[in-house]
Amino acid sequence: MYDPAQAKRLLAEAGYPNGFDAGDYVCEIPFASVGEAVITYLGAVGIRTRLRPLERAAFGTYAREKKATHLLQGQSSSFGNAVTRIERHMVSGGDLAFGSYTEIDELFKQQAKEPDRAKRGALLHAIQRIAHERVMFAPIWQVAQLNGVRTRIDQSGIGLIDYLPYSSPYEDLRVKP
Repeated sequence: MYDPAQAKRLLAEAGYPNGFDAGDYVCEIPFASVGEAVITYLGAVGIRTRLRPLERAAFGTYAREKKATHLLQGQSSSFGNAVTRIERHMVSGGDLAFGSYTEIDELFKQQAKEPDRAKRGALLHAIQRIAHERVMFAPIWQVAQLNGVRTRIDQSGIGLIDYLPYSSPYEDLRVKP
């Protein structure tokens, strides 16, 4: 929930009554409009930052080389399940992890050796609980793919390209006569 008054109160309680400079806000160019909205919201409560959009290859290098020292707007479409995403984003040494906690690293090692599916699931949930409680990430948007189908559509295109959530390629869309 967007509550600038509450955010200002919390910043003042934390010792920042006039806000602070958060440095650069780095994102990929296609997502710069999201970044603009975020820095506007941050600015409204006194957190000053500058948008620094990067071209995709430059952003990838910047993220992989762990050059981010301020705010990084990342989005992930990692294939797989919770294990692959946790390993990539939360475990020390993960290609998109910017730090971790010893507890997470240890729990991850335990789950990798655990043959019992229920116990492994409990360990993965424990990792996610730590990430949530310690606010390792600040979700700012949720991608939702809207696709419509009708009875007149013979082939919508959904699922024609593996892992693509859109209805495409459009040239393969077929309408019933």
